Amino acid sequence: MNDTTEKNITENQSAEAEYGEQVAVRREKLKNLCAAGENPYEQTKFDCTATSAEILGNVAEYEGKTVSVAGRVLSRRMMGKASFAHVLDAKGQIQIYVKIDNVGAETYEKWKKADVGDIFGVTGTVFVTHKGEVSVSATAMVLLSKSLLPLPEKFHGLKDNDLRYRQRYVDLIANPEVKDCFVVRGKIIKAIRDLLDEKGFVEVETPVLNTIAGGASARPFVTHHNTLDLNMYMRIAPELYLKRLIVGGFDKVYEIGKMFRNEGMDVKHNPEFTMMELYQAYADYHDMMDITEEIYRAAMKAAGKEGKITYQGTEIDMTFPWERLTMLEAIKRYVGIDYDKMTAEEALAAAKAAGVEIDPKKTAWGNIVYATFDQKVEEKLIQPVFITDYPVEESPLTKRSNEDPRLTYRFEFFIFAREMGNAYSELNDPIDQRERFERQVALRDNGDDEAQMMDEDYVTALEYGLPPTGGLGIGIDRMIMLLTDSASIRDVMLFPTMKPKK
Repeated sequence: MNDTTEKNITENQSAEAEYGEQVAVRREKLKNLCAAGENPYEQTKFDCTATSAEILGNVAEYEGKTVSVAGRVLSRRMMGKASFAHVLDAKGQIQIYVKIDNVGAETYEKWKKADVGDIFGVTGTVFVTHKGEVSVSATAMVLLSKSLLPLPEKFHGLKDNDLRYRQRYVDLIANPEVKDCFVVRGKIIKAIRDLLDEKGFVEVETPVLNTIAGGASARPFVTHHNTLDLNMYMRIAPELYLKRLIVGGFDKVYEIGKMFRNEGMDVKHNPEFTMMELYQAYADYHDMMDITEEIYRAAMKAAGKEGKITYQGTEIDMTFPWERLTMLEAIKRYVGIDYDKMTAEEALAAAKAAGVEIDPKKTAWGNIVYATFDQKVEEKLIQPVFITDYPVEESPLTKRSNEDPRLTYRFEFFIFAREMGNAYSELNDPIDQRERFERQVALRDNGDDEAQMMDEDYVTALEYGLPPTGGLGIGIDRMIMLLTDSASIRDVMLFPTMKPKK
């Protein structure tokens, strides 16, 4: 063991011991309060008349007036018979001035025994100190909740990302700027809803528990319904239910909700995530591109962004309209391979020569084209771009192209080398749909856990007739990451999935 390691162990042991002592002292204070008949957890309410933001934003209006504020004590400066403290509420923080002559000796003595982290209700007069800080001079105070655990040290805060995600409640206290991201998230989702509502879309809810995991190619979470004695799946996408509604006579529907995919976890992926999906009758994937840009325009406005933005140090030009490239055009531009006139055998040889890894179970022309795009092109798509016309093999729910039956009327759009959304001119031919489901089932039987299942009821729905329909899915979390300059998907989820500590 070197000297540095030994020093770190010693410092950690010392810190743990100090922490334990602080907890013990706080519990003793609570015990004494309860013994004196002053259990702080018995408080049921406190009538706040103003927030910190309201006071600080309207000093002329509030100065000299009596207000009631409440929040968590973040810091204290005790100076004999007077003290200053900062209190954190939902909108920010404000300084309070506590003087024994104003609150009385009994209240001041209780205040002296308080801890950073305690939650107080304070009534007093708004004034401006000689240093120019807007403050509340307390005339009455009440302890609303006792904090039994110390907050992170003031100047270092809570920096351990693992602990921040596990204890988001502490993260929000120690790093108040974190809340801003989630406030923006709420504004963006509201802006999307407002836009779609204005365009005549109806917001609906579809099942989260499904008897068939459909609508996307992904590995589902499996559970068991005891009464029905039936395996069920957490939804991986709402697509097939939403299109049933178009069959039933809705012409515009959307849903914003949680999806669940039993897949890997990284800065872009969480097993539980938020998706927006919409479907519009008598529209195609070109219309979906237009709606995508409208949604992003509304989201950017809600986030206070326009034109060029910076994401993780890279400038992204969000100016509309965005570039549109076919997948074959993108491969030709970035890899130098023109697959258009190649046979499957020729495409396979060209792909291997370019260093593309090909799954031996997926050697059709379309599979090779997609593998090349996925491995060699996607990483280069930094600026916003629609990639259109995906191979049939990779698009089991998409209408086949009339110009080239090997391709489909599908696009995904990419920003910062990330797929941000997916859209189709929806397949409405029930015979073709059944055949594609059957091919997916064969892949699944051959070991592909992400291949789609046969959905007989959905095929039946198509047999009644699905009008020409455009569909669009947008990952909300990735959108929020982009527009808040957040490095990880966990930064934009209040409670991301975490492995329990042993």
